[in-house]
Amino acid sequence: MSFPLLTATAALPALGAVATAAVPAARRTAAKWLALFVSLATLALGITVLVRFDPGGDRYQLTESHAWIADFGVRYELGVDGIAVALVALTALLIPFVILAGWHDADPLETGSKRWRPTQGFFALILAVEAMVIISFEATDVFLFYIFFEAMLIPMYFLIGGFGDRAHQHGDKAAATQRSYAAVKFLLYNLVGGLIMLAAVIGLYVVAGNFSLAEIAQARANGSLHMATNTERWLFLGFFFAFAVKAPLWPLHTWLPNAMQESTAPVAVLITAVVDKVGTFAMLRFCLQLFPEASKWATPVILVLALISIIYGALLAVGQRDIKRLVAYASISHFGFIILGIFAMTSQGQSGATLYMVNHGISTAALMLVAGFLISRRGSRLIADYGGVQKVAPVLAGTFLIGGLATLSLPGLAPFVSEFLVLVGTFSRYPAIGIIATFGIVLAALYTLVLYQRTMTGPVKPEVAAMPDLRPRELLVVAPLIVLLIFLGVYPKPVTDIVNPSVKQTLSDVHKKDPKPSVEAAK
Repeated sequence: MSFPLLTATAALPALGAVATAAVPAARRTAAKWLALFVSLATLALGITVLVRFDPGGDRYQLTESHAWIADFGVRYELGVDGIAVALVALTALLIPFVILAGWHDADPLETGSKRWRPTQGFFALILAVEAMVIISFEATDVFLFYIFFEAMLIPMYFLIGGFGDRAHQHGDKAAATQRSYAAVKFLLYNLVGGLIMLAAVIGLYVVAGNFSLAEIAQARANGSLHMATNTERWLFLGFFFAFAVKAPLWPLHTWLPNAMQESTAPVAVLITAVVDKVGTFAMLRFCLQLFPEASKWATPVILVLALISIIYGALLAVGQRDIKRLVAYASISHFGFIILGIFAMTSQGQSGATLYMVNHGISTAALMLVAGFLISRRGSRLIADYGGVQKVAPVLAGTFLIGGLATLSLPGLAPFVSEFLVLVGTFSRYPAIGIIATFGIVLAALYTLVLYQRTMTGPVKPEVAAMPDLRPRELLVVAPLIVLLIFLGVYPKPVTDIVNPSVKQTLSDVHKKDPKPSVEAAK
C-alpha cells in the first residue's frame, strides 16, 4: 500500500493544530514555534505533491479511496488534478508567512492587563483552517468536500471574532461589537450558502445514487446517467450559490469588507488568499464537471455578475478611507476577473483564472501583510493618518509599492499574465464583456496609486516621524513573496504547464472548444 501523501498533507496541520492548542498556557513561544514547524513540514509535503504530479498523466493522481459510510454511498476519496495541485501548493506556501506575520498578534495586549488572548488557540485555529482548505482541494467525493467546505467556517469565525485588529483592542467595547458583527455576518452568509448546497448535495445523491465525482462525471459522459433539464439547473444553482458566497461574487460579497476590516492582517490574508479560493476552485471542479449543460445555461447571467463585481469592487476601492477595506474591495474586483475567466469557457480564460487564483493569493498576501505592519506601527487603518512614510521607512514603502503594483497587474509582475489571459479568453467569445472588463484595470491603477501617494509620499506627518522600518522577521515574511511575484511575472510557465491539461479536460466536460480566430486574410 503506497504512502497516503494527500491524507498526510491535510492530516499534518490538523494534528499540529491539536498539539499547538495543548501546549501549556505559559509556553506561548513554544506554541508559536511548534505551529511554524508544522506549517513548514506541511509545505514540504505540498512541494512533494507538486513534484510527484505528472501534468501529462491521469486526470486525478495520487488518489486514495476507502469505504466510509457505505449505506449512503459516501467514500473517503482524494485526488488532485493540475488545478488542485497549484492551490494546495499555494495554501501550504502562504501559511508559514501568515504565522510569521502574526507572531505577536495573540500575545497579551499590555503588561499587567487582565485580558488574555490565547496564543495557542490563535495558531491552532490557523493550522485547522489550513487542514480543512487542503482537504477541500483534494476531495473527489462530493459529500466529503461538503463537510470540510462547511467545517472551515468554525475556526474562521473564532479567528475573526476573537482576534481582531490590535489597534482597536485596548478595552474598546465598540470595536469588540464591530468584530462580533463581522464574525457573525461571515458565518451567517456562508452557512446560508452551505445549507442551500446541502439540499443540492442530497438532490444529487437522489439522482446519481452516489457522491463520487469521477463516477458521476463518467456516467454522464457515457449516457448512463441522465438528468432532466430543470433538475440539473436547480442542482447547479444550489452548488453555485454556495460557491458564489465563498468567492465572493456580487451581490453576495458584503461580508468580506467587514471581515477583513476587523481581522488582523494575517487572518485577512487567510480569508481572501486561501479560504475564498475554495469557492472559485469548486466552480471549476464541481459546477462545470457535474452540471455542464446548466453551466452553459447560466453563463450569460454569471458573466454579467462577474463584470459587475469587477467594476463595482474597483469603484468602491477608489473611495475607501480604510486601508483594509480598500484591499477587500480590490479583492472583490479580482474575484470578478477569476469568475469571468472560468465562465468565458475558453482555455485562455480558464488557465488565466486558475493562474489568477495563485497570483492573487501571493500579491494580496504581500500587500496586506505589509499594510498590517504599517497599521501596527501607527495604530490606525485610516489612509488620512499617514503621509511621508517612504522618507522614514523606505524598505516598508518599497515593498508596499511592489505589492500595490502587483495588485494593479503591472506587466512584469505575476497578476498581469493571469489578467491578460482572462481578458483574451473572454474577448475571443464575448468581446463586449471583455472590453468593459478592461476598465477594471484602469480603476485598479487609480486606487492603488492614490493609496500609495496618500500614505507614503508628501510631508512626513509627526505621528509617523519615528516609524521604524521593516524588522528582520517582517522582511523574512515579505521578501519571498516579492521574489515570487517577479519570478512568476516573467516566467509563469511552471504553473501554466501544470494547470493547462486540467483546463482542457474541464472544457471537454462542458463540450466547449476555443472559438476560431475570425480575422479576414490580407489581400
